Amino acid sequence: MINPDGLTIYTDGAARGNPGRGGYGAILMWKGHKKEISQGYLHTTNNRMELMSVIAALESLTRPGVIIHIYSDSKYVVQAVNEKWLDKWIATDFKGGKKNRDLWTRYYNISREHQIKFIWVKGHASNPFNQRCDELATAAADGKGLIEDSGYEG
Repeated sequence: MINPDGLTIYTDGAARGNPGRGGYGAILMWKGHKKEISQGYLHTTNNRMELMSVIAALESLTRPGVIIHIYSDSKYVVQAVNEKWLDKWIATDFKGGKKNRDLWTRYYNISREHQIKFIWVKGHASNPFNQRCDELATAAADGKGLIEDSGYEG
């Protein structure tokens, strides 16, 4: 599942305990080139890492206006965008205490620079790119060099 018109991104997040140590992994593929990114966090949640994987991938881009297909096994992330929940949260200033406002705002601001389509993929279902992202995310959560998730509101 490669986007012939632009960039393909696969993402995944993980948390050891929820909350607990966490990490994200992403694979960016563009015209035969592939780049993997990951990072681990000291204390976070799975949903934050799912969203952070998307943000980190988008923030690694060097130019605006890219046509992007993002594959994620997170219904939380995919449905929030595809079903326009995020638009409602932004319009109502996250009324009702929606979680992860900091990350959703960060995603929203960077997403406006590109043409993004989200595609949900079943996790742990023999998709090699999704499986690799899971490996990156869990290795980051289990690894050294963990950083603080400054926006986590435990």
